[in-house]
Amino acid sequence: MPASPGTRSAGIMPRPNHHRGPPPIATIDGEPPDQGQTPLLPNNPHARGLAIVAAGVFILSFDALFVRMAQTSAFNVVFWRGLFIFVALAAVLVSSGLRRVNFRPYATLATCAGVSGVGQVLFPLSVTHTETANTVVILTAAPFFAALFSRWFLKERIAPRTWIAIVILMLGIATIFSGSVSTDGRFGDAMALTAAITFGVNMTLLRARPELSRIAVTCCSGLVACLLCLPLAEPGGLPAASMGVLALSGLVQMPAAMVLVSIGTRFLPAPEVSLLLLVEALLAPVWVYLVFTEVPSTATVFGGTMILVTLLVHSWLGLRAQRPRREPPAAPRG
Repeated sequence: MPASPGTRSAGIMPRPNHHRGPPPIATIDGEPPDQGQTPLLPNNPHARGLAIVAAGVFILSFDALFVRMAQTSAFNVVFWRGLFIFVALAAVLVSSGLRRVNFRPYATLATCAGVSGVGQVLFPLSVTHTETANTVVILTAAPFFAALFSRWFLKERIAPRTWIAIVILMLGIATIFSGSVSTDGRFGDAMALTAAITFGVNMTLLRARPELSRIAVTCCSGLVACLLCLPLAEPGGLPAASMGVLALSGLVQMPAAMVLVSIGTRFLPAPEVSLLLLVEALLAPVWVYLVFTEVPSTATVFGGTMILVTLLVHSWLGLRAQRPRREPPAAPRG
């Protein structure tokens, strides 16, 4: 399940930043530390942010594998994992000091938690009905849906390279859908596409309210996902092995990935974050193949290659666009 680095990764023109000098040292959720408090990040924000996001994305890449290893229904997965995520991240927020966490505006927090909670339901539904590669590759389109929503609702201009990327992405997703010959596979693909749209909506809402704590949103979304699946889940009587996998995913893997990405993205350009998030789409099918020997279909390979190469080029162009231009040398005075 992808994290939300922000919609600038999709080529939205960034809002002006009047901050001068290096970014402040950050603690949990990017808040500056109190005087005398030991910071989580040193004074080299870019290098440390790069390492932290890379670690978070690597941990996140095991998400689909854990859903498969649970060997239970998607609703049981969402119920227990959502509950565990809520408990784990609530502990993180309490330990970091609730007064330092920005829960406002409450309406946006509730909306984001609801939308993200729906996304947490859709991801396991997709993974349990279609190929893992289909799910994770389709989900990489989330920032581009965010770009469209930001254009429509926030009136932000989209770079021309993003419009081109969106067209290629749609072709790639259509190619992946064409390879799912069974009704079950197409249902899983549709769940992944719907999840990508919900993540895009969430990115847009968070972009409109950058002061809102991302960890608080994810924490509340875990509870929302748990409650949504309660009528359809049968959480009692799961084998110990299944509960162990769900506890590892909900208490350790997902909270650790979310906290690391939330901290690290404060110190990296959004296109660079997008490049790192591509690692999840590449590694997730590898882990599932090593355990379950699941081989992606030819259509998935072609469509996925279209999408991943497009994202790679788009992010590279975004990084180039953010580099400061060198001023030409002044002409010598005669």
